[in-house]
Amino acid sequence: MVSRGFYWTLWMLSCFGQYLGEVLQFSQPANGAVGGSVVFAPDNPPSTSIFTIQWHFETTVILTALSDSTAIFPAYRDRVSFDINTLALELRNLRLDDSGTYRLTVIPSAGDLLTGETSLQVFENITNVRLIGPEESLIEGETSAYITSEGTGSITSVQWMKDNSPLSPSNSIIFSSDYRSVSISPVQRSDSGEYKCTYRNPVSSETAKLSLIITYGPEDVSIKGQDVVDSGVRVSLSCSANSEPSASFSWKFNGADTGVTTDTFTIDQTDFTHSGDYECTARNSVTKRSVSQKHTLLVKEIITFCLIQPEV
Repeated sequence: MVSRGFYWTLWMLSCFGQYLGEVLQFSQPANGAVGGSVVFAPDNPPSTSIFTIQWHFETTVILTALSDSTAIFPAYRDRVSFDINTLALELRNLRLDDSGTYRLTVIPSAGDLLTGETSLQVFENITNVRLIGPEESLIEGETSAYITSEGTGSITSVQWMKDNSPLSPSNSIIFSSDYRSVSISPVQRSDSGEYKCTYRNPVSSETAKLSLIITYGPEDVSIKGQDVVDSGVRVSLSCSANSEPSASFSWKFNGADTGVTTDTFTIDQTDFTHSGDYECTARNSVTKRSVSQKHTLLVKEIITFCLIQPEV
């Protein structure tokens, strides 16, 4: 049974605590996660002996401690612990509705009543963050990319990165008002890379990743190889192109298909019939584009002269 002195103490704390200055200091407001715990402790607990201590949440009493006993009110009985030496209050199994102001009131055995307050903000942990991007192929200069993010929890900030550098808005990169989606229109090859979106709050964060590949080309088609060779030698012509995905190749000789579909055209042993124009065509299966380049090869015939000596 709670004594009359206990109720008298409650009445005194309620009547007089609000009129005195706050001298108990707390370093900073607290943040907590749903289901987690937090500890409130003044930075400057009184050095004198204490007669009565009381913790409030808003207008609700959490506990009252006398010199020889501590009474925890029913709503908090299984959720708090109290250290009478440091005046620290631990609150466990946090809920969103625990957010608010917490006030500590102390009546020393001698001296003025002391009060101080701090605040708590409870957040839901961030989970299930993911990025949803375009499923169709992205072609440079023709199509647009729309990336949207999803996640659960108390989200206080959203950050976007591309290849580990901050992704900033521009003429072609536009963020939604809540920063949870981004539109890139039209896409350029420089937009290829790894995109990251991070959801944050003061107690948790989670990041999702998505890679974009921008297709382009072919372009800058070139053929490397000799222009003039002697007959009877081996010749290789190599074709290259700038393309994403890699281009496929085909070759023509003097306008006729050769059936060669590799990037290299090889002649094992040249003769005069191999002189002419070699045309390489590079194709991109996604962009449906093709570009051709020609290379002229001259095979020199070796002419042998026989010198006949007249008979004497």
